[in-house]
Amino acid sequence: MINLKGKFITIEGCEGVGKSTQIELLKNYCAANNIDAVFTREPGGTTIAERIRQIILDPECKGMDNLTELFLYAASRAQHIKEIIAPALAMGKTVFCDRFSDSTIAYQSFGRGLDLELVENICAYSAKGVIIDYTVFLDLDPIEGFKRIAIRNSTDRIEQAGLDFHKRVYSGFKALAKKYPKRLIVVDASLDVAAVHKNIVSALKI
Repeated sequence: MINLKGKFITIEGCEGVGKSTQIELLKNYCAANNIDAVFTREPGGTTIAERIRQIILDPECKGMDNLTELFLYAASRAQHIKEIIAPALAMGKTVFCDRFSDSTIAYQSFGRGLDLELVENICAYSAKGVIIDYTVFLDLDPIEGFKRIAIRNSTDRIEQAGLDFHKRVYSGFKALAKKYPKRLIVVDASLDVAAVHKNIVSALKI
């Protein structure tokens, strides 16, 4: 077992990979095993950041400029870190976050085509020194993810970006997994829910 006290763990993946389900299972696992953990999400997590999230995901904001989108994510993150992530880590809690800077790089640079160095610099600045210890990347081909999304009654602005966009995002995550093999833990998300959960727990050694 790895001591995850005071560690920052992010959960990443493309649309439809099952992040919400796996995070809920992790939450139950931590509660059952007396792991003092905080669960949060991006964009969001605080009152201000959740309002920014509404703007980002609103399908009516389809004309949003790519730089506007990037800066909104960064603004949400700065508020999120100030109010939730940094204080929890300082108290020695384990923090699990649904998406963080890897998503920004994959979506805004690989997906939208913004300059990679620009995106990385903004991510670094808005993170205020917070460093990710481990990232669980739920690996699922976007085509399969879109099949899962198709059964939903509605989709948000990001999900509506189209398959080609999400294929580029997926390539971004794969590139990050290759670049940071010690931090990014790749988990096959095509398996059944219980198997994916078991593999996440095993990979994190919790």
